[in-house]
Amino acid sequence: MFTGLVQAKGSLVRRAQRGPDARLVLRGALPGEPLVLGESISVDGVCLTVDTIVEADVFEVDASSETLAKTTLGGVAIGGAVNLERALAVGDRLGGHLVSGHVDGVGTVVEKTPSGAALRVTFEAPPDLARFIAAKGSICVSGVSLTVNHVNRSRFDVMLIPHTLEKTSLPALCVGSRVNLEVDVLARYVARLLEAEREEPAPDSRLLDRLRASGYL
Repeated sequence: MFTGLVQAKGSLVRRAQRGPDARLVLRGALPGEPLVLGESISVDGVCLTVDTIVEADVFEVDASSETLAKTTLGGVAIGGAVNLERALAVGDRLGGHLVSGHVDGVGTVVEKTPSGAALRVTFEAPPDLARFIAAKGSICVSGVSLTVNHVNRSRFDVMLIPHTLEKTSLPALCVGSRVNLEVDVLARYVARLLEAEREEPAPDSRLLDRLRASGYL
């Protein structure tokens, strides 16, 4: 699990195709203990496993064809910036929100508007994700935990504060840029509970309905 608080703005050093898959070489000075083989790293919001450590700040990961097809990683240019975060350890502070590193879909930037020292960015999300995005709720955009300001159908906007503009790759986005989106896992659980209730009310719900009908509640 991750928090969506970017720890390093890294870059793609090299990409090597291995059939439909790819080996990515990344550079980024992540804080804490030295990287270890098998460690999970969020790369632009995608959970990947460290396979080879080249230098203290250079490591390699494998990206499957599924990952390349369903995220933005396949389109990152050599030298392009990526947001990096190490997985949560027991006792770490949860400063953003719980992020799994499993991308739900790819969104698109539709508008950028300066707002003082901040930047308002509007995204278009895939239609099937719209019901999980709520005003004042959390969303992970290319590995960055953000608060949703407003929602209009499948569009939503966020405010990038100066710290986010400085420490992440998001300021480089332009209209038409694609981003990885992961909705708040709590929103998914709530939606599933409501679906299950509509499909077949739980026994205790039916009991409560009978008690109300009989005037006991």
